[in-house]
Amino acid sequence: MDSGQYRSGSPAGESRAPTPVKIVIAGGFGVGKTTFVGAVSEIIPLTTEAAMTTASLGVDDTSHIQGKTTTTVAMDFGRITLDSDLILYLFGTPGQDRFWFMWDDLCRGAIGAVVLVDTRRLDACFAAVDYFEQRELPFVVAINCFDGVLAHAVEDVREALVIGPDTPIVACDARVRESAKTTLIELVQHALARASAVLRSPANTHGGVGAGTSNP
Repeated sequence: MDSGQYRSGSPAGESRAPTPVKIVIAGGFGVGKTTFVGAVSEIIPLTTEAAMTTASLGVDDTSHIQGKTTTTVAMDFGRITLDSDLILYLFGTPGQDRFWFMWDDLCRGAIGAVVLVDTRRLDACFAAVDYFEQRELPFVVAINCFDGVLAHAVEDVREALVIGPDTPIVACDARVRESAKTTLIELVQHALARASAVLRSPANTHGGVGAGTSNP
């Protein structure tokens, strides 16, 4: 049997439709989620940016993001084809607490998430990390290197966020397409590894598909 034909599941010479995969881009207010989606998307991204008004004074902390005049009020959406078999659909979450009610809908069906982090405001991403840990959704932490500089060592960030060694932490420049793409590849690999580990677990080995049935 031709191995290439077996992997594709289609007769030789026929292409298989790519697998669509949902990814969430999350994090606190102003960490670069809209920039990340816009930089890596192969289509013109859908954004729901609204002008910040005086109503946000004292509510949204802009002390480290001077010049920010808009904010995401629903979601960002983009798409990137990783290879002929895999298309990622990217959903960027709003960062402010008052929009958290939307997160469950945005995250439904996702295989994993990228949590963008601004090390000047680590506390802004604690809630996102807690959210994905509680729901056991695979995620990677991407330290957004503002001005292209990694201000803190990766392991220092891991300790500050109190996350285990199994969660990848990567440096990322959300403005640069290749950097954002590398982060997404890291997430996909992490999600696949997590899924494989679950399938190999004793509970699934003894109680998975076919368990409790008898052959005729």
